[in-house]
Amino acid sequence: MYLVKTPRLLKMLYPTLIWDIPQAGRNIYLTFDDGPIPIVTPFVLNILKQYHAKATFFCIGDNVRKHPDIFANVKNDGHAIGNHTYNHLKGWKTDDEVYAENYLKADKLLDAPLFRPPYGRIKRSQIKALKAVRPDINIIMWDVLSGDFDMTLKPELCLKNVMKHTRPGSIIVFHDSLKAFNRLEYVLPRALGLWKADGYSFETLPVQTT
Repeated sequence: MYLVKTPRLLKMLYPTLIWDIPQAGRNIYLTFDDGPIPIVTPFVLNILKQYHAKATFFCIGDNVRKHPDIFANVKNDGHAIGNHTYNHLKGWKTDDEVYAENYLKADKLLDAPLFRPPYGRIKRSQIKALKAVRPDINIIMWDVLSGDFDMTLKPELCLKNVMKHTRPGSIIVFHDSLKAFNRLEYVLPRALGLWKADGYSFETLPVQTT
């Protein structure tokens, strides 16, 4: 069970996390979790290039270790990088010290202040632990969850959900993973075309300083 649109109440309960980017313009922020992965990440990079779109990739450290050339291509194309832990840990089921160590292991490869907790699940104590080891950390959540990871979701409905809920400043989650590829391959080029026709621009997530 998941919600495509993040409820306002949840944003209010965790105000130190970044859920969207308030603005007067028409920028939206595409994010891709779980890469880099052969076939899938290069596909994403190619589609983004066709639409002159920039995005933020929340990378798993172990995948960066396995696929350094693809990771280099993400950076060389001008996209932003974020940390998604080294082993895609589920925060609610992980000891705080182990979680912070896994984050730091990935950070050695990524050196990125942007961080998204896998599954969007992180304890308040883990937020505190990560800020202790990296004071400039920006913990990024989302405004729109595409559901591309849901293998029961038809690609057409995935596209409809994303288009329905996107607003200026939205942070939108996709996954450059094999599990998501069937839906991502259908949705991403169509969504980019529709968004572009509606006057949206696609930017990397800004790093916010306190």
